[in-house]
Amino acid sequence: MINNDKFGAQDVPVGHRTVNRRTVLASGAAAVGVTALAGCLDGDDDDAQQMAIISSPAGFDDNAFNDNAVEGLQAAADDFGFDVSTVEETEEAQYESVQADVAESGFDLIVCVGDNHTGPLETNAFDYPDQNWMLINNIIEGADNVSGWIEMNNEMSFLAGVVAGIMTSEPFEHGDSETDPDEAVVGFVGGEDIPLINAFEQSYIEGVEWVNDDAEVLTGYGGSFSDTGAANDVASSQIDDGADIVWHAASAAGAGAFSAAQDEDRFAIGVDVDQSVTEDQYQDVILGSAVKALNEATYQVAESVVEGTFDEQVGEQNLSIAQGSIDFIVGQAFEGELPDVVDEELEAARQGFIDGEIDLTCGPTSC
Repeated sequence: MINNDKFGAQDVPVGHRTVNRRTVLASGAAAVGVTALAGCLDGDDDDAQQMAIISSPAGFDDNAFNDNAVEGLQAAADDFGFDVSTVEETEEAQYESVQADVAESGFDLIVCVGDNHTGPLETNAFDYPDQNWMLINNIIEGADNVSGWIEMNNEMSFLAGVVAGIMTSEPFEHGDSETDPDEAVVGFVGGEDIPLINAFEQSYIEGVEWVNDDAEVLTGYGGSFSDTGAANDVASSQIDDGADIVWHAASAAGAGAFSAAQDEDRFAIGVDVDQSVTEDQYQDVILGSAVKALNEATYQVAESVVEGTFDEQVGEQNLSIAQGSIDFIVGQAFEGELPDVVDEELEAARQGFIDGEIDLTCGPTSC
């Protein structure tokens, strides 16, 4: 169970009966300066524990997935007095050698951000059996030294779809932006066209359809988790074709979708963290964000290493709606403004997952 109180959750009752609160799930990840955390691989203090985190292809400073993982690790470092080294590697082809290099340097824990690390870690986990590893977005079968975290991204994506499906048929204005309720069209902008993001797309579509059978979902991929221009092009095209709300699953590239919504007087939805905070220059168009408490997971695993209980974290671990570690939160500029039906349908969806009444086509990591 993820401890949602660690990062200052405010009044989060069982069942998530409100979506307007500012919580850990909002994740002020942008406040964590990755550069300030970076240490040399050998560390400066032989007596202090050393932990490292290797980025996904999006890299750090993504205001989303990677920074959220760093935030939890740094919070644990502040509480328990260990050192953190950040290792940015955006080329997936380098992951096997980078993982091995970091393992050779003798860290107490190495966090690998993203499913892209899975193949290389299937080798390195066994080549370095005494190394503690944390893998985000997958597990390593048969490895007794890997804490594998499966985020229920399909549940998170479904919640984003619920909000988009509702709002596209609601007459709504904010600032210069507005919906067109006569044309129920929403968009999805993916980063790389890979099974993980395909699962985001399909689950989002199913969330839209769950609340709005008449809505059309336009989908496209920018081909990158860092190219904001490519994501902007995809989102702009979708908006030109009638989408009044666009959700992205493109990590750092997703800022391009926000800028398209802002330029075209439409709306967007964030991912992973409260991007109305981490991308606050776009807060006027970010209706809310589908979020996950990845910072809680990295904190929890780091704490277990410090306390000598890492064995309890080995194997498959989960972030899910039922655990209170996946949710949808309203953007800071829209608190109290969205129609009541948004809150009502989100609560119905959460309860549907908790009760096992919602079946999705895709799993959390692929279709």
